[in-house]
Amino acid sequence: MIQHLEELRKRIIITLVVFTLFLVLTFIYVQDIYNVIVKDLPFKLALLGPSDIILVYLMIATVVAIAATIPVAAHQTWLFIHPALTKERKVTSAYIPALFILFILGISFGYFILFPIVLNFLMSLSNGMFTTFFTTEKYFRFMLHMTLPFGFLFEMPVVILFLTSLGIINPYRLQKIRKYSYFILIVISILITPPDFLSDILVTIPLLLLYESSVSLSKFVYNRHQREKESKKYESV
Repeated sequence: MIQHLEELRKRIIITLVVFTLFLVLTFIYVQDIYNVIVKDLPFKLALLGPSDIILVYLMIATVVAIAATIPVAAHQTWLFIHPALTKERKVTSAYIPALFILFILGISFGYFILFPIVLNFLMSLSNGMFTTFFTTEKYFRFMLHMTLPFGFLFEMPVVILFLTSLGIINPYRLQKIRKYSYFILIVISILITPPDFLSDILVTIPLLLLYESSVSLSKFVYNRHQREKESKKYESV
């Protein structure tokens, strides 16, 4: 037991060290990243205090560092659990790049699709009645609320596939808890979006589709494992 805790501690420390290194490296170039993000904005961002820009730079650097650290964190997790695996070792190693790719896809979906739609909708509500005034800190905080959660939520198919390949869950169990999963995903979508109906709908629909695609993938992996078991039974006979 103590040996396992020491191993877990080692993997966590390595992951945190790598994250810190990426954070420092990103912070060196964060101004260039900031300029790329804001270059096409149709309005100027304002600062209310000298510390605002540091907070914004830190938010940007943290997101980039998290994305860069995901493959390392996944690999460290695999190193921790792989002694207990047998035939699943080769399969689980394939999930490491998939985690990174899906995280990037999730952020891209939030940034390039969801964020502009929600921002334009909220802007249209003023209908020329108000003067638009965005602070840098609030703009980026709003943008991160609309993008970063999707980076993690898009990991759902890989996580479910991984757990299915290990035999921890199966698609039929996922189907049984579908209504509870839907409820949780709807609550999550309400919590991570601005308080308007359009944002909730735009976030909820992709999350439900992600869940259903995860169930379908889980069923594919589960059925394949069942066929392999059946073929082994016939071979033994």
